[in-house]
Amino acid sequence: MNPLSLLPSVDRLLSAATVSSLIDLHGRAIVTGVVREVLGAAREAVKQGGAMPSEDALITRVGAGVTAKTTPKLRPVFNLTGTVLHTNLGRAPLPEEAVQALIAAARSPCALEYDIASGGRGDRDSVVDELLCELTGAEAATVVNNNAAAVFLLLNTLAQKKEVIVSRGELIEIGGAFRVPDIMSRAGAKLVEVGTTNRTHLRDFAENLGPRTAMLMKVHASNYAIHGFTHAVPEAELAALAHQNNLPFVVDLGSGTLSDLSAYGLPHEPTPREAIAAGADLVTFSGDKLLGGPQAGLLVGRRDLIARIKKNPLKRALRVGKLTLAALEAVLALYRDPDRLHLRVTAVRQLTRPEVEIRAAAERLLPTLKNALAGLPVTAEIVALKSQIGSGSLPVDRLPSAGFSIRPQGRKGGVLNRIEAALRALPKPVIGRIEDGALLLDLRCLEPDEETAFAAALAGLEVGRC
Repeated sequence: MNPLSLLPSVDRLLSAATVSSLIDLHGRAIVTGVVREVLGAAREAVKQGGAMPSEDALITRVGAGVTAKTTPKLRPVFNLTGTVLHTNLGRAPLPEEAVQALIAAARSPCALEYDIASGGRGDRDSVVDELLCELTGAEAATVVNNNAAAVFLLLNTLAQKKEVIVSRGELIEIGGAFRVPDIMSRAGAKLVEVGTTNRTHLRDFAENLGPRTAMLMKVHASNYAIHGFTHAVPEAELAALAHQNNLPFVVDLGSGTLSDLSAYGLPHEPTPREAIAAGADLVTFSGDKLLGGPQAGLLVGRRDLIARIKKNPLKRALRVGKLTLAALEAVLALYRDPDRLHLRVTAVRQLTRPEVEIRAAAERLLPTLKNALAGLPVTAEIVALKSQIGSGSLPVDRLPSAGFSIRPQGRKGGVLNRIEAALRALPKPVIGRIEDGALLLDLRCLEPDEETAFAAALAGLEVGRC
């Protein structure tokens, strides 16, 4: 008898009670596809001399396969990496006001490009441009899908086939190998580097002005810092030089914030309002970094320049939808009450969370962690940690924090990898970091109302044995 004939048919597996329940949950098409895949894999294994799987084993594989296919890829996680604005984990978590605005906009039609007062066609930028102007001191504003797009669009609009003068020390590369020189080239502008890596003077800009100069540009070095023998030209001086030559002065703030972070005990980060006050004609910055909103690129500045940018056909390709605008409007509105930003904007709250509060959370959760790791050759203890802001924001500054250090006993270092993998395999994955021979779980971003869920997740931890 051909052993392959012992494998159950597709219909037989589909009629099994467990598989039928999967069909009720997910539909016949996807479950049937997984059944065929499981039977095909079993058939090949048997052909290669493998053991004949039982029907129960096949049904288990079908369940696992359906679960794998139907589990969302964009899953919530516990961010215990110690990086608050973690690019790979979605950067800034949105405040509740923004979440509710997203839900409302998603559930029903909304006045995205419709002027309710006149009954005519509207401009989607009008959802947020008044707020942005109020908060930055600019004459006009527009929004695209991220800050790189904002820089690209303004260069393509104002400097195509012309020259843009930038200090050599500001030719940064951001995450994903996106470089300022490359963006300029793709936008059709010619980069003119001036000065040196560590020192650039006003005369360096003045000496390179020419008939093809389109603008002077300053790029905030948000993802690195140069210390020692350095000099950068103040924005007010660059603005004055640009205006004397009838040129615009543009500032790319990258991870810019609308509030002075030093008021919350954090290092000062330049704000768009400061750049506008210093004479900048255009300022670009991100919505999902220190601002604490959704991914977006914000451009604010002179009305005539913003109008030209909005007429660029590429603006339509780079525009944002109603969900982004709904969340952005809600977050911007919170900045009208700067005294309570640290309570209402999630990213600001996490960045300003006191170390003593984080340590208290660690003390409450340590017994649960130890129970979850019982029997493993490791020690777990509360340690002082240093969080980082992340996403290229204030790269050299660290925030005092606290969390757990899990260390192997003896030379059994492989157990850390198994624990780290088990944490990632939880229904809501726990993401930490391995550093200096220890698995570190920084609790800065664990919100108080998440502690119960986190403890429950730890209670279900299953660490595989070698």
